[in-house]
Amino acid sequence: MNREPRTVNPPSVPSNAKALVTGVAGFIGSNLARELLRRGYEVVGLDNLCHGFIRNVAPLMGDPRFRFVRGDVRDRACVRDAARGARFIVQLAALKIPRYGSALDTLLVNSQGTQNVLEAAREFGCKVALASTSDVYGKNPELPFREDSALVMGSPTIKRWSYAVSKLFDEHLCLAYHAEHGVPVAIMRYFGSYGPNQNLTWWGGPQSVFISAALADRPMLIHGDGQQTRSFTYVSDTVAGTLLCLEKPESVGEVLNIGQTTEITILDLARLVWRLAGRGEPKLEFVPYSTFGKYEDVPRRVPDISKARRLLGFEPRVGLEEGLSLTIAWQRDILSREKAT
Repeated sequence: MNREPRTVNPPSVPSNAKALVTGVAGFIGSNLARELLRRGYEVVGLDNLCHGFIRNVAPLMGDPRFRFVRGDVRDRACVRDAARGARFIVQLAALKIPRYGSALDTLLVNSQGTQNVLEAAREFGCKVALASTSDVYGKNPELPFREDSALVMGSPTIKRWSYAVSKLFDEHLCLAYHAEHGVPVAIMRYFGSYGPNQNLTWWGGPQSVFISAALADRPMLIHGDGQQTRSFTYVSDTVAGTLLCLEKPESVGEVLNIGQTTEITILDLARLVWRLAGRGEPKLEFVPYSTFGKYEDVPRRVPDISKARRLLGFEPRVGLEEGLSLTIAWQRDILSREKAT
């Protein structure tokens, strides 16, 4: 059973309200597309399904205002065709931290994809909302992170930083297209999004694998000692912040933190998930970072969202326990259906 969180009544839809969402079959993309349709937009969704799932957009397929395009964001002609007639483009398609994957793929997919989106926006006069990441703050020890905080990258010999570097390049690319070609851009630094349609592997984040472990009564794998902290943002709040960046003229040319400000250790997150799943005493297994070869983690990560509050009126509404309860219910349903097939 998937109960929806509290929502805000939508504003009037802008004229010519057609949006291209790249990475639409992924977690944030599918939730965003659904909300755009609810608000009256026409939506074109682009995805190559390398990490997205048709099940995420299947409920949208019957809506005549939704068109799904299976294609790669690195294919400039495909992006251009999908963007034709759009007023907005939300660039979500990306590869994340290559904990197990290829740093080269992460660098090329993210940089080439964003350039293709910007070229299409330049030609058709679209506004671009770029999904960036809190990972760009890197190892900066000064918290909470503000948009003008120093971005402290680790060594290039450690491939986990390829994700942060690629998204930082994307940010610079967007701002350069804005300055030199007049493309209106807004940059969103997301913090720890989770919720229905999230990927059920580590790609989806620690909460995703913790929920799967708890529901199966298996040990939760904790990287390091579990004292690293994160802020987790329920997807409806991430979507709300994205829509504000998309629709508000005040977002143009700005970098904005979009996230929840509540900080929790990964160990406490695991214990909370286990409790909400109704499992009693948690089963925990600690995994040393040496398992991943040369790897660096970030000890703390929490945003300052005062800029997004001031410029956009952004305010996260869903607390962690409420959001996790909704997510556990959704994940339980998905896993039971997969088991039945």
